Amino acid sequence: MLNLMEITKENKETLIKELKGRVAETEQEIISNVNGILSKVKSEGDKALFDFTEAFDKIVLKNLEVSKDEIEECFNKVEDDFIEALEEAKANIEAYHNKQKSNGFLMTKDKGVYLGQRVLPLERVGVYVPGGTAAYPSSVLMNVIPAKVAGVDEIIMVTPPDKDGGINPYIGVAAKIAGIDKIYKVGGAQGVAALAYGTETIQKVDKIVGPGNIFVATAKKLVFGEVDIDMIAGPSEILVIADEKSDPSFVAADLMSQAEHDRLASSILITTSKDLYEKVEVELEKQINTLEREEIIRASLKDFGTAIICANIEECIDISNAIAPEHLEIMVDDPMQYLGMVRNAGSVFLGRYCPEPIGDYFGGTNHVLPTSGTARFFSPLSVDSFIKKSSFIYYSKEAIEENGEKIITLANKEGLTAHANSVKVRLNHGRV
Repeated sequence: MLNLMEITKENKETLIKELKGRVAETEQEIISNVNGILSKVKSEGDKALFDFTEAFDKIVLKNLEVSKDEIEECFNKVEDDFIEALEEAKANIEAYHNKQKSNGFLMTKDKGVYLGQRVLPLERVGVYVPGGTAAYPSSVLMNVIPAKVAGVDEIIMVTPPDKDGGINPYIGVAAKIAGIDKIYKVGGAQGVAALAYGTETIQKVDKIVGPGNIFVATAKKLVFGEVDIDMIAGPSEILVIADEKSDPSFVAADLMSQAEHDRLASSILITTSKDLYEKVEVELEKQINTLEREEIIRASLKDFGTAIICANIEECIDISNAIAPEHLEIMVDDPMQYLGMVRNAGSVFLGRYCPEPIGDYFGGTNHVLPTSGTARFFSPLSVDSFIKKSSFIYYSKEAIEENGEKIITLANKEGLTAHANSVKVRLNHGRV
């Protein structure tokens, strides 16, 4: 089921190119359609939202905002054990992200000079949450909690209405538990447009986060610059490094945990044991028949499932660093001894009893991660994603008199005489 590769430099580069090639260019027709939606929302506001909701969701809404009574009704529709698990997951995610808080600084120099940096939360953030079969309450927690910890003043959520004109109850419960301030029943590219431009009902935000379909992803790309966005996400990836003592049933289960996301998802096994690879192949066939998304998993493993045999764990990690996977599992007895060798991975799962779904739902680390090799230079969603930094500087009269000529020299060298002049007038006490 997995494609076995004998690793060479050329094969390694081919594999990386294949992973990057999964993120296809957006069709021009989709871009054109999304641009039309963005323009209409920008010019017509709420009217466009009502019109698009009727056209796309087949629902005629009387108002966009979800009421408190509707949220309370969501709690009546979900199971108690779901609420309990979500509350505990929230506590874990919050505790982890609290450690990410950063502070500004102040540094002083002689003769009345000081410099510093302020750390400021964004004022308003919009969270897009899919509805229907693609509703993921865990993503609500992952996108909202870091923003709350960062101190964002207001967090707004948009999500498509269901067939009865309400919202997915599991999403509603997650939003309440996470601490969303307002929820609006609007989905698709029009939801992104409302957040980016604002309407009579929905206020413009500073940043938009959250997953969505091709129309949502395209809309986020097109409004970037008007607002910030979280990232351009590609198909999901998992890379499992496993030694000869690894349980093949564990390895097979973990590879399929990501393959079920999408036919374009990639599942890669890098191991020191060909015997383990062969046992994993048997386990894949045994377990896949019990899973609901068997067809998607088979398609994903056929096209993007890969097994690589290496001489040792160090070589496994070297190849993993070149691939820069979204999720990396290191399935060995003492994984911490290898963690320092990992340079490129969105999130690392250590040991034989730490499958990737722990990070997806409960452990506390964020599951919004860089894909398609971007872990080489990009980071998971975090508290830092919801702050901005501002610098400040103070020079006294004595300080500019001491250093002014040096500044003038540098400005003149660049031909920016007005820059030089703004210092010169101070040295000459206002005389040019």
